[in-house]
Amino acid sequence: MTNEKDPKRGQEKRGTSKEVCGYPLSIFFIVVNEFCERFSYYGMRAVLVLYFKYFLLWDDDLATSIYHTFVALCYLTPILGAIVADSWLGKFKTIIYLSIVYAIGQVAMAISAVHDITDTDRDGTPNNMVFHVAMSMVGLFLIALGTGGIKPCVAAFGGDQFHDHQERQRRTFFSVFYLCINGGSLLSTIITPILRAQECGIYSQQKCYSLAFGVPAALMMVALVVFIVGSGMYYKAEPQGNIMLDVCKCIGFAIKNRYRHRSKLHPKRQHWMDWAEEKYDKLLIAQIKMVLKVLFLYIPLPMFWTLFDQKGSRWTLQATTMDGNFGLLVIQPDQMQTLNPILILTLVPIMDSLIYPLIKKCGLNFTPLRRMTVGMLMAALAFVCAALVEIEVDKTLPVFPSTSQSQLKLLNMGSKPVLVMLPGQDPQNISANQASDGYFTFEAGEITISTQSPAVSNKFLLASEKRQTLLIPANVSETWLMTNDATSKPQQGINKIRFVNGMNTPVNVSTFGLIEPFYYSNYSEVKNGKVSFKVERDPQSCDYNWEFGYGSSYTFFIPSTLDFDQCQDSITAAEDIQPNSVSMALQVPQYFFITVGEVMFSVTGLEFSYSQAPSNMKAVLQAGWLLTVAIGNFIVLIVAEVAKIPKRWAEYVLFASLLVLVCIIFSIMAYFYTYINPTEIEAHFRNNADEDDKQDETRLKRVKRDSVESDDEDDRRKQTKM
Repeated sequence: MTNEKDPKRGQEKRGTSKEVCGYPLSIFFIVVNEFCERFSYYGMRAVLVLYFKYFLLWDDDLATSIYHTFVALCYLTPILGAIVADSWLGKFKTIIYLSIVYAIGQVAMAISAVHDITDTDRDGTPNNMVFHVAMSMVGLFLIALGTGGIKPCVAAFGGDQFHDHQERQRRTFFSVFYLCINGGSLLSTIITPILRAQECGIYSQQKCYSLAFGVPAALMMVALVVFIVGSGMYYKAEPQGNIMLDVCKCIGFAIKNRYRHRSKLHPKRQHWMDWAEEKYDKLLIAQIKMVLKVLFLYIPLPMFWTLFDQKGSRWTLQATTMDGNFGLLVIQPDQMQTLNPILILTLVPIMDSLIYPLIKKCGLNFTPLRRMTVGMLMAALAFVCAALVEIEVDKTLPVFPSTSQSQLKLLNMGSKPVLVMLPGQDPQNISANQASDGYFTFEAGEITISTQSPAVSNKFLLASEKRQTLLIPANVSETWLMTNDATSKPQQGINKIRFVNGMNTPVNVSTFGLIEPFYYSNYSEVKNGKVSFKVERDPQSCDYNWEFGYGSSYTFFIPSTLDFDQCQDSITAAEDIQPNSVSMALQVPQYFFITVGEVMFSVTGLEFSYSQAPSNMKAVLQAGWLLTVAIGNFIVLIVAEVAKIPKRWAEYVLFASLLVLVCIIFSIMAYFYTYINPTEIEAHFRNNADEDDKQDETRLKRVKRDSVESDDEDDRRKQTKM
């Protein structure tokens, strides 16, 4: 049993935690808690931007902005959590209270995604979107407060459970702890997109965002329960005060004192922090100086996080316009994010045990700051790859009419070719039972369309921003019909299809119902894969099959000459919107480069920061590092909402260019940086302090001795007088 007093902690009591294989049993509860919490966070975050776009019906820019605002808050609140834990509640109570807040936020997100709550007309679309937006915003705020607040506490609380003689076990714990973070992230980004892709609902079946948020909420509750179960086994250190508050007070006093003595009458001091010497210890001032040198290098770093965190927003939205069919495996757009944790777990040991040693053997001095510079260049290269992919995607996307334009397609319903004259176009020879190759673009308004043999002319009003199909009957002298076509690319990989009946009798098509002669059906949505339609006209019937991709639109024409024995060859298909044809595999290079950049930038940056800061200032640097992440996400928000760059590939190039520029600035700053050994500097100040104490003690003894001698001399004088 390890419930005795810990010499390291004076008279404070430890929990009643048994040891298993040399490890306190309490840490197993902490490890399970961390795995469940990371699963909850990353699982919710994986589908968040698609929830904004497809459930709340926000555009790409607003979805991106709110997503990055949420991420920024998640990296700002750890500073608050650390101060509360160290100065007021202690780590244990902070984790408990904020985990409850966290779980409530996850439940609120799950409730906000239940479309049936406000779907009064039961058409699958919420009728009171304000309720869903309000619930989701409250939920995200509580999640940001919870996950950020416990972030600086859990790992440190786990480290507190070990004795001084268990240093090896403590190192192993932190390795397993990091593995749980990546394991939870990996599994959640695989599972929650699968849950999202399911259909659920009480009155109508829609994409199951409520389940995708509900499972992370359940995992967060499990994390809370597991942590509470181990309560009696934990060592719970009392709050000792937060060093960040002392640092802020010292810096504030130095600035205030310098301003008070701004007159030229007062001599200048070597460093502006030296103006705090009147109130604060010289050692603390020296430690703050070391920290400020590192924080100065942090100034350019937010730009890296501006690019890095877009893999959960812009890159996921890019994947929605791509083909995720890999043969036996179908990848959801939000599942592409799993490449990051997979590559992290692969690249970290490769870089540490192979790449860095090889570079060192080549005689190159690959310092931490140089690694970070290369990491930033890798991130910029990742966005160049993303821009190239976006250019390929743009080639497959339809060009819809502008606000002053209209587009028209022709469909010949007759069994003979027809020659059609359009304004400003060459004569179009439309084959029998076929549609024109594409859409013709006109200025919105009235146009005249005519045919030859026989010569027929008709006027039509083209609506602005519309796509329409003109149904030309077999007898061109009869009425021509105009249909309204899809004017946006189908979302979430769904395909929009309809049938046109060219027969002189009604036809029944499965899922579409009865279609009148020479008329068309409404659009219906189908998933990707092979779909079979049953075409019936009493007493005959046949099956028509089509293999659908992602995000397409088709018009299927049933000709008057339909042969029910050869249904597959008789029905013709007109492709109105091309399916996603660019493979998601093209995103692999950009994920690879951004992950290489993360390993070289993030891991090395933390290692460098810790090596250059005093032992009691690690928390200050951690706060500064998290602040760079938050600022980086705010930059994305500004660009998305202010810049409004029409072409996404151009936005990617802009981000890559900005990072290269920042990288150059950072490399110049790094060139002039001088590496230090904080331990030696602290030891020097402590030795000087000890010498000053000895001198003061010697001076005090001398004063006391002189005082005694003076008293003896006075006594002798008195005796002489007597």
